Amino acid sequence: MLGILGKRKTTPVLGLDISSTTVKLLELSYSGDRYRVESYAVSSLPQDAVIEKNVNDIDGVANAVRSVIAQSRSKLKTAAAAVAGSSVITKIIDMPEGLSDDDMETQLTLEADQYIPYPLDEVAIDFEVQGPSPDREGQVEVLLAACRRETIDSRVESIEGAELTAKIMDVEAYAMERAYTLVQSQLGLDDSATVAVVDIGATMTTLSVLNNGQTIYTREQLFGGKQLTDEIMRRYGLPMEEAGLAKKQGGLPDDYEPEVLEPFKDAVVQQVARSLQFFFSSSQYNDVDYIVLAGGVASMEGLPELVQEKLGTPAAVANPFAEMTISSRVNAVALSSDAPAMMIACGLAMRSFD
Repeated sequence: MLGILGKRKTTPVLGLDISSTTVKLLELSYSGDRYRVESYAVSSLPQDAVIEKNVNDIDGVANAVRSVIAQSRSKLKTAAAAVAGSSVITKIIDMPEGLSDDDMETQLTLEADQYIPYPLDEVAIDFEVQGPSPDREGQVEVLLAACRRETIDSRVESIEGAELTAKIMDVEAYAMERAYTLVQSQLGLDDSATVAVVDIGATMTTLSVLNNGQTIYTREQLFGGKQLTDEIMRRYGLPMEEAGLAKKQGGLPDDYEPEVLEPFKDAVVQQVARSLQFFFSSSQYNDVDYIVLAGGVASMEGLPELVQEKLGTPAAVANPFAEMTISSRVNAVALSSDAPAMMIACGLAMRSFD
């Protein structure tokens, strides 16, 4: 069994988010009733080192992990990472209450082939008791999670290649859910609110819908900030690295905003609307109370206002660090700029305090 769920107490861990273009590292501490950012770093990955959330170049990822460790100057040697929700099968099943963890594991292993469409020697499974079954007396609901071992092993090898121990392998949706609790309190949202967290990364957009603080829906779609970089490369004849820098730092011709940036922002709004439409069509919901924008694209100026204006739903950019204290060795300006993209790393670092 591998710790891919949230039930096990743990020692302090680095949150290590391996996305399609970067590795993000975050170390948190907790004192009184506040978190503190102890260290953080972001490092670019070689092109195609991670393709659609799967590690394709273990050495390339290991080098990027080494880079964030060196930049952050963290002394921690254990890490929590995550796999994409699309690579994990989850199922709620009823089991007799009062079973020990060992007994439950034995029974689940015997029954798992009913729920998992892969040979059992190819998957890692984990489980977490959710509480009493609402339908069956004397039974508890158990969340069973399964992920192909090769998906987990490639991440573990990359982390261990950088001389860290991969202590926990979580699921991105659960890490996002954990970090959302920080944003929820800032925005003054009730537990009962239905909130869409739209994480727009470089190549992938992930919609997570939360109700009562729990994820009730997730969907990944191929769309992200790389499309803007590609358009800058095409239009202005820049190599990828220069296009990426220009996107962040400016210095592009006068027609960039009206001809390239504004149409991309409109495409982002359409993507958010389309993702929500998929959710509405597959559930009993027909609206959400709030939209939280996360991921690197979310920090674009004016984007939450545009989403709110076009979709008629209040929107804000995620900043999990807004109410945290920050160590003097952390670059607070850089952290603030990267904050929307650090939600998963933050949720992983919070595993230190489960």
